[in-house]
Amino acid sequence: MTPARRYLSLGVLTGAVLLLAIDATVLHLAVPSLARDLDASATAVLWIGDVYSLAIAGLLITMGNIADRVGRKRLLLIGATAFGIASVAAAFAPSPEMLIVARLLLGVAGSTLMPSTLSLIRNIFTDPAERTRAIAIWSAAAASGIALGPVVGGALLEHFWWGSVFLINVPVMLVIVGLGAWVLPESKNPHPGRLDLLSSAWSMLAIVPFVYAIKHLTTGAVDVALAVALVASAAGSILFVRRQRRSAAPMIDVDLFRNGSFSGAVAVNFISVFAMSGVLFFFSQYLQLARGLEPLSAGLAQLPVAVASIFAVACVGFLVARLGRGRAIAFALALGAAGLVAVAVMEGSTHLSWLLVALVPLGLGIGISETLSVDAVVSSVPQEKSGAASSISETAYELGTAMGIAVLGSVLTVMYRFALPADVPDAAQDSLASAAAELREGAALDAAREAFVHSMQVTTLIAAGVMVAGAVVALRLIPNARPAVAVNVG
Repeated sequence: MTPARRYLSLGVLTGAVLLLAIDATVLHLAVPSLARDLDASATAVLWIGDVYSLAIAGLLITMGNIADRVGRKRLLLIGATAFGIASVAAAFAPSPEMLIVARLLLGVAGSTLMPSTLSLIRNIFTDPAERTRAIAIWSAAAASGIALGPVVGGALLEHFWWGSVFLINVPVMLVIVGLGAWVLPESKNPHPGRLDLLSSAWSMLAIVPFVYAIKHLTTGAVDVALAVALVASAAGSILFVRRQRRSAAPMIDVDLFRNGSFSGAVAVNFISVFAMSGVLFFFSQYLQLARGLEPLSAGLAQLPVAVASIFAVACVGFLVARLGRGRAIAFALALGAAGLVAVAVMEGSTHLSWLLVALVPLGLGIGISETLSVDAVVSSVPQEKSGAASSISETAYELGTAMGIAVLGSVLTVMYRFALPADVPDAAQDSLASAAAELREGAALDAAREAFVHSMQVTTLIAAGVMVAGAVVALRLIPNARPAVAVNVG
């Protein structure tokens, strides 16, 4: 492939992952209006939000292996077409039940796109330096899309109905399918073996109940459903690993995790997304409920994270050439942790501008660490197994997102309730959102806001500690190999 065609292909693949990342967060601001228009219950709203990530997380490993067998380009185009159709179904869903089904189909289609984009990059860019540059651009799209979701959602909701947050996917997917069919090369494993359906079932049993359990914790419920989900996940994990060890053509080579570079890179991927997603998810609530910003303004306030993640592309080559991969990742995570500490301090400040500045090192650190950790994962396996390796990286990403929101969200909720004065009305006990809806104004609402800000600061500092732990993992497990020629990604 000529350089122009390689980078045109990268544009198609980056567009797909950017859209998926935006789609993961664009719905947050639309929930109140769709719940009102569809008369959706609290349980239905929960499933509308959760079923998408459950489907993606549960099917990533299976779809990565299918891509290696049937062809990554073919699966990407099929998945993109299905994603566009499901988006139309979601936009015009007449009931909560139909919207849940449409979101499920979006998740299934999305699970075909994520591993296909990354494995195609692995096969298109065979030169290590050029591949690092391409993955840096891919990672910037994935990281910035999370922050851009609220911006896109806020802008659409200012002028259109809630279905517009889904309908915006259609023209993008038409471009991806049309251009991708022409420019993308096909690649697959030349000796794939048979698809192990039982292994697929065990992988889904391991992941889906676990993600459900984590999300269930966000409601504060510790009950039989939680216990059953965790037991099912543990059983599925054991059965999956045992089958992979005995299979002549395993879906995942579990022995890869004995490689410190591979396991360390997967762990870093999980840790960085855990910290960022947990903080940014509740940061939107903080901006709207504690700072009083409108949805679009709150979305725009998160742009520094996206811009800094994009700028990380220019820094990756410089850092890895001088520090080596392991130390560069550790430095990036330490930078992200410093950004979170600054955010925690500024969350109590009256000057919003300083808080936005504090988001810059967070986005920069996440962008660099994600690029290098993903590069380490996909570079550690042969090209013919890049789909399976990509699915491991993306599964860590999805689990990190789910657990970040659930764990840090539970901490925030506990701290919020602990910080509330004893005489605050019951309406404020559940969350700041319920306090704002019921109390409207007065000393009780001011006390609830102060308690929420305090809990946000504590939660953000915990996330900073998680990033520091990730830096230690990178230093201990990921080698500090430098490229023979400095990687120029600027």
